[in-house]
Order: sequence, then C-alpha cells, then structure tokens
Amino acid sequence: MDTNDSPKQQTRLIPVTKWNEHHQWPPVGGIRHLIFFAKKNGFEKVIRRCGRRVLIDEAAFFQWMEEQNAKG
Repeated sequence: MDTNDSPKQQTRLIPVTKWNEHHQWPPVGGIRHLIFFAKKNGFEKVIRRCGRRVLIDEAAFFQWMEEQNAKG
C-alpha cells in the first residue's frame, strides 16, 4: 500500500516569528507566553518543534482556542 493512499488532514505549520503574517491575533509575544506556559494551559498540543525552531500547528491552534472557549 502506498503511504499516499491514506487520507491525511493537511495543516499549515507556521513559525512563531511568522505568525502575524498569517493572523493578526494573537501577537507573537502572546504566542510566546502561551508556549512558555504550555504544560499548564494545554498549548503543548499546538506546538511542533524541529530542532530549535518552534512551529505552530494552525488547525490545532484554532481547535485549542475552541476548547478554551468551551471551558469558559
């Protein structure tokens, strides 16, 4: 079976420093705050690390945000 046969949900991985090129909110400083407290706030499921580079899984970010709103 070819690995391309399995359906995958595509998501965009955005470097933290480029986040505001794609979205106005939250600012990069706000993203960094969320990353710093990721283990406490559940944001770790949004973060993807590649060496020293930190990427934000865009789809996971919006899902995480909806979960936070539901806790409300």
